[in-house]
Amino acid sequence: MTVPSRPASSVRLRLGEYSGASGSARPLDGAWWPRSYDLTAELPGLLAALPHRWGHITSVLVNGGMWSLSGDGMLIDDQWVHARGTDSARAGHTVCLLSPGQGRWDLLVVPPAATDAEAERLMDTATGGSGTDPAQS
Repeated sequence: MTVPSRPASSVRLRLGEYSGASGSARPLDGAWWPRSYDLTAELPGLLAALPHRWGHITSVLVNGGMWSLSGDGMLIDDQWVHARGTDSARAGHTVCLLSPGQGRWDLLVVPPAATDAEAERLMDTATGGSGTDPAQS
């Protein structure tokens, strides 16, 4: 079964100005504010909202203690995406996205229960205050 994508315009995502630039000193490429910790429900919308230059994301690594995962991945828009959970402290509140031949991107995950003000502050911090909404690019 293919998981349908949420419209990119409804995804709360902000990318840093130099997101995905090789050699970037900034440890995060952006911030994502999902509506829940259900990866099956949230991941399709996130992937649909990412810039095309990031390529096809084939693997996702999340904090296994925070996200609900079923199986080792899911079919999104007719393409398999591997999903793994880790209990590593390094994973923390981030999601790691991998695209073979394109790169790796790390996004801060803003807690779904965050208020608008908290989410705005966290997203600004993650993007250095210069973030862009990919749906508006």
